[in-house]
Amino acid sequence: MTAVRVHHPRAVRRHDGGPADLTARLIGQRVSGTGRRGKYLWLELSDGSALVVHLGMSGQMLLGPVPKTDHVRIAVLLDDGTPLSFVDQRTFGSWMLADMLTVDGTAVPQPVAHLARDPLDPCFDADAVVKVLRGKHSEIKRQLLDQTVVSGIGNIYADEALWRAQINGARIATSLTRKQLRAVLDAAAEVMSEALHQGGTSFDSLYVNVNGESGYFDRALDVYGREGQACRRCGTVVRREKFMNRSSFYCPACQPRPRSPRSRAQ
Repeated sequence: MTAVRVHHPRAVRRHDGGPADLTARLIGQRVSGTGRRGKYLWLELSDGSALVVHLGMSGQMLLGPVPKTDHVRIAVLLDDGTPLSFVDQRTFGSWMLADMLTVDGTAVPQPVAHLARDPLDPCFDADAVVKVLRGKHSEIKRQLLDQTVVSGIGNIYADEALWRAQINGARIATSLTRKQLRAVLDAAAEVMSEALHQGGTSFDSLYVNVNGESGYFDRALDVYGREGQACRRCGTVVRREKFMNRSSFYCPACQPRPRSPRSRAQ
């Protein structure tokens, strides 16, 4: 990295040394590797540390010129002249430098060490996660969004995975069989993989991939955002409910709600 400029102090609020320290420590560094868990990305640096990027709600790492610079929070120039920009419309994301640790045989930055692997991680152990879920006495959707149980799924893909597995998100995790839980995790992996191949789910024209292209997976969503429309599987009208300050979408026929908050599987 030959040049670094912090345009908004909130973008480095998690870095103890502030903008000046982060800038000074990045100048001259080479990127030796990359990694990701959930909404955390990191660049492994030549001095053995890591540049940890939390994407927040709208953060993006973009290579090349950025047509609109209004939301560029940090700008970097790589040694081959390529611009690297951290764009964050809502300024919830941030950069910080951190030491690397080894957790379960994998090198990860210290701020990421508490996060579980996600379904697309080559070392993801679905059976181990099923075992964890079998001991959880709360809604299965809540557990899918718990980054210490499984990372990277998010609200949209949780609804899509639960629809594919025909499980209502309000079901208590302990009430589900191992087969049902494995079906949910497998469906999550399928949904995330399909979304990745289509460039993600872009509801905002400002949100694009690293090369500036919008994703198209929103056009293939089976249940999320389809309140009042027919279920693609059975034709029943899709419903929406509030959940954890978000929305949950489900088919009441394919994904019947539990009869009581603590109902057990039959």
